[in-house]
Amino acid sequence: MTLKVRVLRNHDDYEAAMQRMSALMDLKRPSGSDAQEEFDLLRLVIADFEAKHTTEPSVTPVQAIEFRMQQQKLTRKDLEQYIGSQSKVSEVMTGKRPLSIQMIRRLHNALGIPARALIAEAADLEQTEVDMDIEQEIDRFPLKEMHERGLVPKLDVSAKKAREAAAAAVKEFLHGLFLGGKQPALLRAPLFQSGARTMDDHALLVWRASALLLAREFAPKGTYKPGVITDSWLRKLAKQSRHIDGPTQARHYLSLHGIALVVVPRFKKTYLDGAAMMHGKCPIVALTLRHDRLDNFWFALLHEVVHIQKHVAQHAFIADNLDDKTRGGQAIEDEADAGAQEALIPADMWQCAAVRETYSAEDAIALAKQAEIHPCIVAGRVRHETGNWRLLSSLITAAGSVQPYFQDQLNMAAIRERSIS
Repeated sequence: MTLKVRVLRNHDDYEAAMQRMSALMDLKRPSGSDAQEEFDLLRLVIADFEAKHTTEPSVTPVQAIEFRMQQQKLTRKDLEQYIGSQSKVSEVMTGKRPLSIQMIRRLHNALGIPARALIAEAADLEQTEVDMDIEQEIDRFPLKEMHERGLVPKLDVSAKKAREAAAAAVKEFLHGLFLGGKQPALLRAPLFQSGARTMDDHALLVWRASALLLAREFAPKGTYKPGVITDSWLRKLAKQSRHIDGPTQARHYLSLHGIALVVVPRFKKTYLDGAAMMHGKCPIVALTLRHDRLDNFWFALLHEVVHIQKHVAQHAFIADNLDDKTRGGQAIEDEADAGAQEALIPADMWQCAAVRETYSAEDAIALAKQAEIHPCIVAGRVRHETGNWRLLSSLITAAGSVQPYFQDQLNMAAIRERSIS
């Protein structure tokens, strides 16, 4: 698509640009999309025109709201349906809080306040957009699970003041991570979700924030360089599985290359095995260990790393439910599956492997030795392709649990305490 944004030469051009910006506010604008690029360009040309043709904005957003309140005999209480809680209205009207995109939409659509007046002081609309109405949505957050993990104190939302306190605690957790860092975009990053089962947005948001908290606490030692992940690099990562402490070796290998590997148990209604995401220039692979088996760990890990290699530039956050059979046929999921399988057991080895016919532990161990990987990975591949989860169970059981390798990451209460101290 060719963007049709041009330098504004007169007030007709200016009015048309303002109308177009107002329309774009009502659209979803994923990062990097044509709509977002057009929105950013419009902001630039509008700001340039205003700088050249006006000495100062005719009114501030607060003045525009106050003028409409006088016209329609509205009180601050009337504004709560457009701005939020009483405290939020007070903060906006005293200049302590900028208007968010959602607030601007409501005030413009419901009260007819010109969008140009409402955005006059919005130095960074994209940052204010992440200021979601947490208080209005507080019931949708997994508050009990958040408290059990030590992320927030015990919260009661039965009374108005209690709701405000709960919202403040959740906001402090989320904004302290996302807005306090260098890339608030992660909070609003569009979700690419594999499969058909929809995940709970609010639980998933808290899970993402928890992953970011861990990635900061256990920051990679190296610096990530785009292009470093190649087929041979992936094979080397897969070969770490042959070591008795393979997951620890994987953490070290990824850390040296600037990639954070964290484990965050899933929240209810997230149906999640793992995710790939970017925070600034740091890639993060986050796993849930929903199936705490070594074979599942290695496949999920390689799957997410392939997403880092090939897909996070287009999809800033990719969530995976690897059990969902409907995810097949989605191009990036098929590519991540294929990349993980090739890294773990190259196709030329798999095609002629005796274990595909015999299902014997001896042949599974022989193939694992040839591929320089842990035998449980071969067992997992056989079980997945046959759909018979009883096959080679002894190899799966002998591999043991993965969780002990990430014990330092599982005490979220202590990690959260350190993050705010």
